[in-house]
Amino acid sequence: MRSGVHIYCGDGKGKTTAATGLAVRAAGNGMRVLFARFLKNEGSSELSVLDEIPGIEVIHLDKSFGFYNQLSEQEKQEQSEYYRSLWQTIVAKAASGCYKMLVMDEIMAAVSLGIISVSDVVDLLDSRPSELEVVMTGRDPDEVLVECADYVSEIRKIKHPYDNGVTARKGIEY
Repeated sequence: MRSGVHIYCGDGKGKTTAATGLAVRAAGNGMRVLFARFLKNEGSSELSVLDEIPGIEVIHLDKSFGFYNQLSEQEKQEQSEYYRSLWQTIVAKAASGCYKMLVMDEIMAAVSLGIISVSDVVDLLDSRPSELEVVMTGRDPDEVLVECADYVSEIRKIKHPYDNGVTARKGIEY
């Protein structure tokens, strides 16, 4: 059986947490995992733990851009170029056959913003080694990607402290 494609989507908290948990489970079972992130910074607390787990390789970001809607057009262009370069790294590593799982956190946002094309993601899914499980997260996945997926889990927000003005807390939201 060919490996699966997973999507964790929705407006609720926990998409990255679910993908991280699956990566930890895979590594605990001896699988080599590649963990990549889009449109985030290095402040996410799970990174320090993932770095300590044998079998998980995190692609660290050497640049952070801030919130997309607050960037100038020049900064948006620079961000797009940066993440397209990251995409090329992911594609090459995925094709190498060295990994059994690829996690692409917030890839849906990169697709929604036009930084990475849906067709590029589909090409990666279609050409990946047969044993490479792929996990993708983010809000509002493109319907084409949903069709490509074997697992789609929607995490829906019912209530969140942010609604009452509570900002993100280290160790809980990031």
